[in-house]
Amino acid sequence: MINVLVADDDALVRLGLVDLLTTDPELTVVGEAADGLAAVEQAGRHHVDIALVDIRMPRMDGIAATRRLRALPSPPRVITLTTFDLDEYVYDALAAGADGFLLKDTDPLEIIRAVHVVAAGQGMLHPAAARRLIDRYHHSERPAALAARAKLARLTPRETDVLARLALGCSNAEIAAALGMRESTVKAHISRILTALDAGNRVQAALLARDAGLGAPG
Repeated sequence: MINVLVADDDALVRLGLVDLLTTDPELTVVGEAADGLAAVEQAGRHHVDIALVDIRMPRMDGIAATRRLRALPSPPRVITLTTFDLDEYVYDALAAGADGFLLKDTDPLEIIRAVHVVAAGQGMLHPAAARRLIDRYHHSERPAALAARAKLARLTPRETDVLARLALGCSNAEIAAALGMRESTVKAHISRILTALDAGNRVQAALLARDAGLGAPG
């Protein structure tokens, strides 16, 4: 069973998400919050596996809430909710530790799938928005690029190959197929990559890879 917390200041959106999630017998909504501070308080009282967090909320926004949620003793994985006009906030949320983001007009079945994917330990970025966001904010900033390249120098050539595909949004199974290795081996490589890069999750590792110019589309 996957325990989910829903945080959104729009009562109708929050109700819609709760109703949607309860259609899946493997998901249980254990808390609701109308702002970021309440979300952190709820996560402190309940065991939460996944937190769906809106970016723009009163008292504490989704970015600050994500940072606080990820700092809890038993931190939930976080999926942020946004719209295309909030790209810069999405980047900040990912940097704060979110495992992915969804657009608010995402197909309902995709929202449910995203919860399962992130609960399984993988990132979930809306493909078109993710690439536009990362390319826009992580493309040619020289200090960030130099720092990222220094971190990537810690990796072995094989780990670099894995990271390049991770940066393109490939799943563990897709990386395994592309590189001719077992999925368990991919998981081991990713674990070592996260440690070497001081990255909290695979999304942060992907952002570092893009900073360094690794895995860019085309």
